[in-house]
Amino acid sequence: MARWRDGWGELVVGDEDDGGGGGLRVPLEIAASYRARTRGLLGRDSVDGALLLSPAGSVHTFRMRMPIDVAYLDRRLRVIAVRTMRPGRLGLPRLRSRHVLEAAAGAMEAWGLRVGVRVKVRISSPSAGT
Repeated sequence: MARWRDGWGELVVGDEDDGGGGGLRVPLEIAASYRARTRGLLGRDSVDGALLLSPAGSVHTFRMRMPIDVAYLDRRLRVIAVRTMRPGRLGLPRLRSRHVLEAAAGAMEAWGLRVGVRVKVRISSPSAGT
C-alpha cells in the first residue's frame, strides 16, 4: 500500500502510457496525517482539483459548505465506488477502500472517474513552492 506525506501533487486519471500522451492531470492535495485527514475540506467554499485522504475507508460531510464527489480507492488505486454527497451526510465504510478522493460535485464525472478506473498519484518535489 502506498504511503504519502501531507503535501501536493497531481492525480492522473486514465492511461498516460497509451502513446498519445493521455491521462488527464488534476491538481491534488494529499492529506496523510491524522490532523490533515480530520480537517479535510471542512471550512472550504471550494476545492481546486482533488483531495486524497490516505488511509481512509469512509468520509462524512458534516459541517461542509458544499456537495462533494467521493471516490473510494483500493490498495492498487482502482476506483471501487463513486458517490456525490450533500453536506450533513455520513458515507458508508467500504471494506476494500484504502484511500478516498474528494472533489467538487460533478468533477469526477467530467474527469471520467468511474468504477474500475485506475488512477496514479504523482508527488510534487518537496522544494516546489518554497
